[in-house]
Amino acid sequence: MFQRYAFSVRDVLKDGDNVLKVSFLSPVLYASDQRRAHSAYRVPPDCPPDVQHGECHVNFIRKAQSSFSWDWGPSFPTMGLWRGVRLEAFDVLQLVLLSSVPLYSVSSSQWRVHVELHVDALQTTNGTISLSVPELESELIFQMQFLRGRTKKSFDLHINTSSEVKLWWPNGHGEQPSYLLTVGGFQDGFTILNTETKVYFRTVELVQEPVVGSPGLSFYFRINGKPIFLKGSNWIPAHSFQDRVTPDVLRDLLQSAVDANMNALRVWGGGVYEHDLFYSLCDEMGIMVWQDFMFACAMYPTDEDFLQTVREEVLHQVQRLKSHPSIIIWSGNNENEAALATNWFDIPESEKPTYLTDYVKLYVDNIRGIVQEEDQSRPFLVSSPTNGFESEQEGFVAKNPYDAHYGDTHFYTYTEDCLDWRTFPRTRFASEYGYQSWPSFSTLQPVSIEEDWSYNSPFFEHRQHHDSGNQQMLLQASLHFNLPNATDPHRRFTDTLYITQVMQAQCVKAQTEFYRRSRSEILEGKGGTMGALYWQLNDVWQAPSWSSIAFGGKWKMLHYFAQSFFSALLPVSFEDEGMLFIYAVSDLSHDLKLSAVVSVYDWSALDPVCTRRSESLLIPGGSAAAIFKQRVNPLLGGCGRCSRLTCLLAFHLEDSSGQRGPTNHHFLSSPKDAQGLQRPNITASVQEDKSLLTVTLHSSAVAPFVWLDVGNIPGRFSSNGFLMLSANTTVSFNAWRPTSAAELSKALAITSLADVY
Repeated sequence: MFQRYAFSVRDVLKDGDNVLKVSFLSPVLYASDQRRAHSAYRVPPDCPPDVQHGECHVNFIRKAQSSFSWDWGPSFPTMGLWRGVRLEAFDVLQLVLLSSVPLYSVSSSQWRVHVELHVDALQTTNGTISLSVPELESELIFQMQFLRGRTKKSFDLHINTSSEVKLWWPNGHGEQPSYLLTVGGFQDGFTILNTETKVYFRTVELVQEPVVGSPGLSFYFRINGKPIFLKGSNWIPAHSFQDRVTPDVLRDLLQSAVDANMNALRVWGGGVYEHDLFYSLCDEMGIMVWQDFMFACAMYPTDEDFLQTVREEVLHQVQRLKSHPSIIIWSGNNENEAALATNWFDIPESEKPTYLTDYVKLYVDNIRGIVQEEDQSRPFLVSSPTNGFESEQEGFVAKNPYDAHYGDTHFYTYTEDCLDWRTFPRTRFASEYGYQSWPSFSTLQPVSIEEDWSYNSPFFEHRQHHDSGNQQMLLQASLHFNLPNATDPHRRFTDTLYITQVMQAQCVKAQTEFYRRSRSEILEGKGGTMGALYWQLNDVWQAPSWSSIAFGGKWKMLHYFAQSFFSALLPVSFEDEGMLFIYAVSDLSHDLKLSAVVSVYDWSALDPVCTRRSESLLIPGGSAAAIFKQRVNPLLGGCGRCSRLTCLLAFHLEDSSGQRGPTNHHFLSSPKDAQGLQRPNITASVQEDKSLLTVTLHSSAVAPFVWLDVGNIPGRFSSNGFLMLSANTTVSFNAWRPTSAAELSKALAITSLADVY
């Protein structure tokens, strides 16, 4: 599935009709046969957990590992050709592949573009080759001979030092300018090769170096010499059936990531190497890509036939993708170092050396070797999570790959209180974390019937592929929220969907804000966090998962929250032993003099009880610092009629020009214990002005988690799931098809926390 095949048919074509016949084997039976043939020792796991309703031995076939089932998706082991098939003809030579990788020399302060031409020549061909980047006044012309058959030729085009090279930057840090590289080939005055491609200039470093006050190493990315905090999510396949992944699907999902202030996505190792368009869009949008190779949560065979297939796969994918500046790192696998180190598969200690040897043979001797030979422009990491350099020192499988002093971490917990920041590891880089929720009713309705619309229905159990997932969602929600108790079964069902999204959004918000405020702190040797990629961005079907975008593109509450918690400038609150702290977190390139403005609200009133402002503090660009610090009891005491149960806080950052960044909130008690919280009786008025649809809300009370839903009308709101602290709020609706104010008004349903019990 992960290779491109090309066969010469010049000697078998005949005049008249020609038939291409392709025969397929069942991938399930093939994988099972390969497993039986591997009789020397077991290569675990044999099968997925029963709750996934999946197929076995997927690690024996080079296919999307999740296609045999995963904890967020169904078992659809597809069969067939999933990308284009074509017959190509040429007279002299054919360009099979063109790659262009800009490299920067610090010693000479000069860029060069390393160009590789893969050509197929009908016979030995002599000619003139020209490489040119006209906008940078840089050109290279030389004589070249291509031997008969397929060959690879490499060239270096040095960029004119008098030309100013504009750099590619991640989203939020600058623009994404590109240049056209033209490639021409000429023989006896005739053009035999003529093509062009985009070239983007950027450098990337993965910095792992000693940290002051810590026994470990840093782990962060420098783009063009600038440390960048990676904000984003994990990408899974956009559909179980890849032929249904249209350009619009890719564009909409990636634009949703950008619109939520993300600058990075991790293409997870259990899916597919994505379509060319995916990476081109990431280039254009400034989305950095952490690219896994397609190995996940398993041990793998290392017999020669399997290794040869892997070598061909890796060579093809690296050559195909290395020209994309968006890809900032190659990673060998997902969680296989951790699986081996912590013995997920109950391997006897006496047999462990065999699996360690296989691990190094596959990921280090083969995959890493090919990557480093083919691509010197970006780093390679053997696994994720990993301790990076430290794992290498320990033979590539660390004793504890989750050590927060090194590398990246994956962290999940579903029973501990997600709003307690002490729950989370103070890691160098958080590359996976998250909580499940169910999608909205409008997403589920097309694939269900009325008897399915119960949280305990067989439908709900069948679509939940994570063990005890449905119960874990309600358990986590019940820590801070009253569970829905409407007497009408359908209303209780839709309210429960809502409360799972509230829980997920709050949990991921709390964890992400913890990681963002930990970027400039080292406490007990831990911290300096420089990445937060929650699990997961998207879905492959209508079911519960960790995603922030439901199947079909509808934003969950979490994705609306991400717009704020990934803002370039963000105020973050937390408490420690009765002391309230507010941090200013900045991803900006420049310093700002900021103050925190904290307003105390009574749950039962819409006007603030009192407001406090901190002294202005200079916040350096690319840092996080405490800007407000006060004990909670004196703060409330100074407001007169407030207690932890009757009041809440809203806060934002200001400079001399006014508010900077979003308004955040801080609950002083669990919302289920709030005194004075009442039904807000929100009413709405929908207006249409030219192509702009707006919804003006009127509330009679403070309303947390106000959720606007317009059923199956495709589109999204400018804000949703928000805390309403004023009598009137207006949001816009971006419709994805022609929609009238009347249609939107008829479909609009409004829910807030007090409405569900």
